[in-house]
Amino acid sequence: MISRREFARLSTAAATMTAAGFSVRAQESAKAPDAGFLSGSELKKLRIWDSYFTPSHSSPGPDGERLLAEIEASLQKLEPFHFQRLCYFPHVGLGTTDKATDEWLRANPKAIEAPLKRWPGRLLGMIQLNPNDVRGSLDALNRWLRDGPMTGVYFSGGSKASLPCSHPNCEPLVKRIAELDGVIMQHTWFITGGKPRPTMSTPDELAQLAARFPEIEFVCAHAGGEWEKGVRAIRGHANILAETSGFDPTAGFVEMTVRELGAERVIFGSHAPSRSLGTELSKVLAAQISDEDKRLIMGANFRRLLKPILRRKGMI
Repeated sequence: MISRREFARLSTAAATMTAAGFSVRAQESAKAPDAGFLSGSELKKLRIWDSYFTPSHSSPGPDGERLLAEIEASLQKLEPFHFQRLCYFPHVGLGTTDKATDEWLRANPKAIEAPLKRWPGRLLGMIQLNPNDVRGSLDALNRWLRDGPMTGVYFSGGSKASLPCSHPNCEPLVKRIAELDGVIMQHTWFITGGKPRPTMSTPDELAQLAARFPEIEFVCAHAGGEWEKGVRAIRGHANILAETSGFDPTAGFVEMTVRELGAERVIFGSHAPSRSLGTELSKVLAAQISDEDKRLIMGANFRRLLKPILRRKGMI
C-alpha cells in the first residue's frame, strides 16, 4: 500500500497543475514528469474516458448558456490531461432539477442535446430519470436513448425526484435501459448515522437491485462514499462496478477496490470541475497497482460498458 507521504507527494504534484481548485497551468503540466506526475505522452497512452463529468451539475441555467459555458471552460482546462471522452448527466424535464429549469427544458428540448452537438467527439450523455414518474421516464428513454443521442442513465441520490434504487418503480426502468443497451450509473452513499433523506441510495440497496438483474451491469457511483463499506457491500455482485470519484482522498482506496473486486470492476470519474482534479487523478495514478490495471480503470472498462450502445448508434 502506498504511504501517506508518497500519496501526498503525488497529489501535490497533480495539484500544482491546478489553481483555484481547477485552473490548469498547461505549459508546466506538459513538461513536468519529474514533478511526480505523468507526462503528456504517458497520459495519452491511458486513453482516459471520464465517467463522471459534472459541469454546472448538468443544469443548463435559465437559457442554456451556463452549462455550455462551463463545459467549454472545463474542456480547455482539461486539455493538458488528454481526456478523450467525458460523460455528463443532462436533465430532460422530468422534475430532476428546479421547476423553472424543468419547464424551460420541456419547452426547449433542443437545448438538451446542444452540448453533444457542439462537442460530438468529446461528450457522452447519460440522462437523469425520475422513478416517481415511471411513464414519463419510459417515454424519455425512448426519446433520448432509443431515438436520440444519449448512451445511458444516471439515477441521482439526493433530488426530490429520487427513490431508493431498490424501490419497485426502478425495475421497469432498469429493464428498458438494458433493452436499449444503455449504461446505468447509480449515485450511492453511506452516511454515518443513517440516510438524512429516505430517497437516497446506498450500495446495499444497489446490491439488492443487482441481485434481481444479474444479467445487467450497474455502476456504483462514488463506491458508496464510505468506500470500505461500499466495496464490501457490492463485492459479491459481479455485475456491479465501482466508480472512483467524489469523496476525500485516502491512501489505499484503489488498492483495496482492485483487490476485492478486480481491476475490471473499477471505472474512473473525475467529478470535474466540482472536485479537485489532482485528487481524483491521483487516487488511481498514485495507487500501487499495475500499469495494466490503471489502463483498465482510466478508460478501458468504461469503453467496454458503452460498446454495445455506441455500436448500435454507429458511434464506433
